[in-house]
Amino acid sequence: MTTAPASDPLLQLQNETEPPSGPGATRCLNHPDELALRGIPVICSACKARRDWLLINQGRNVYIRCRCANEWLEPEVTRADFDAMVNGQWTNYPTLDAAITDTGFDGSFGGMYLA
Repeated sequence: MTTAPASDPLLQLQNETEPPSGPGATRCLNHPDELALRGIPVICSACKARRDWLLINQGRNVYIRCRCANEWLEPEVTRADFDAMVNGQWTNYPTLDAAITDTGFDGSFGGMYLA
């Protein structure tokens, strides 16, 4: 019989301290600097921001999200590129919406650079 992580405090702690992985994992990365793809700087089409991005990795796809809440699929950024940018520090959130809100990419800080 396997103990569910929620009922065993040690398993729950282990689960919370492991990086998200697997095909259903969604990972986010705050990228405060400018981002250039093939030498062309990324610019938000909605507010014209040039830096301070949230990169969201879901499966093979990587999305870029601006502080104004504009988000788009970016085929130029691969999962391997995303993995290369991860520095080994993470915070687990119950949902993607919770991560977006907690990091300030829900539109609340649109037009501002926080980094």
